[in-house]
Amino acid sequence: MELVVLGTGDAFSRTRTGASAVVLAPRGVVLIDAPDGLLRALAEASRASDQALDPMRIDDILLTHLHGDHVNGLEAFGFLRWVERQRSGGTRPRLHTHAAAAARLWERLAPAMDQGGDATLADYFDVRVLPEGGTSDIAGLSVRHRMGIHPVPSCGFLLSDGARTLGWSGDTAWDPAHVEWLSQADFVVHETSGGPTHTPVERLNALAPDVRARMALIHMPDDFDPACTPIRLLRAGDQVRF
Repeated sequence: MELVVLGTGDAFSRTRTGASAVVLAPRGVVLIDAPDGLLRALAEASRASDQALDPMRIDDILLTHLHGDHVNGLEAFGFLRWVERQRSGGTRPRLHTHAAAAARLWERLAPAMDQGGDATLADYFDVRVLPEGGTSDIAGLSVRHRMGIHPVPSCGFLLSDGARTLGWSGDTAWDPAHVEWLSQADFVVHETSGGPTHTPVERLNALAPDVRARMALIHMPDDFDPACTPIRLLRAGDQVRF
């Protein structure tokens, strides 16, 4: 499998795009979360990697939760794709998320996107609720989700192409059961940030060496000290094959 990192910052970063990435799947490109500056982040990651991450090629989005540093980019992305459909047709991008986020997503987007009451969420996205305890086939990947611990409902993902599996923690407080679930993966991207609603790096540093060796960190504050952990830190533009 292959992952291209778009951003690694936390919600308060002044220098980095919010935590997000694209997965190059067997049948397309899958976006994980949609932070502020998403279109710029895709362009910058395209230049940094050897991939052309055209937003017109991204037909599937995985959404962890509704905090702004993970969803604000849906406005520009949704409008861009909507305008293109008016010009030349095509299909709506599919947006996959858990039931709690799906139930309130339009409440989050409508003030900016309802076009005076004429538009609905379905004009922009084909929203698909991930089955609780089940799997979904998304662009040729088998995708499962698990809820983490966060002030708003937030989930992590396991994405498998049948040979390799990616784990993505989503925003979560320290949750040993969540880490155990993610540890099924060949490569795990885990958040770390300050405060009680995120995972302290000290907890991740204490994991078994074989788990740490398959892990990389994201969602770091700007003053995060790389010397405080032996775990790999991801950077925007990183192209990870595993």
